[in-house]
Amino acid sequence: QVQLVESGGGSVHTGGSLALSCAASGYTYSIYCMGWFRQAPGKEREGVASIFTRGGSTYYADSVKGRFTISQDNAKNTLYLQMNNLKPEDAAMYYCAADRSRCGTLHRANFSYWGQGTQVTVSS
Repeated sequence: QVQLVESGGGSVHTGGSLALSCAASGYTYSIYCMGWFRQAPGKEREGVASIFTRGGSTYYADSVKGRFTISQDNAKNTLYLQMNNLKPEDAAMYYCAADRSRCGTLHRANFSYWGQGTQVTVSS
């Protein structure tokens, strides 16, 4: 099993920045793909970014390209999401996710392990 715990959420104004972290524990050696998802009230959970843990290749949703950066520190078993130039539409609960398979489509069905989420609020 793999456990994921997010931190770093908060409230910012439009144009502000936040950095999210996700600490992984358990059988982390079995993880090949990690990602960030978000879900706003009344909306589907959508993929934000993913990273192949062995090689570092990344993928971003079009809505966050150029503003968000996903990264990892394998020594600390920690995943990060740096979010810059935040917009009101970025407000959501952000979830860390992981899977034992290589990164495929950034869809929730492709991830087996999930954290509890951390809230991001962006005010205009």
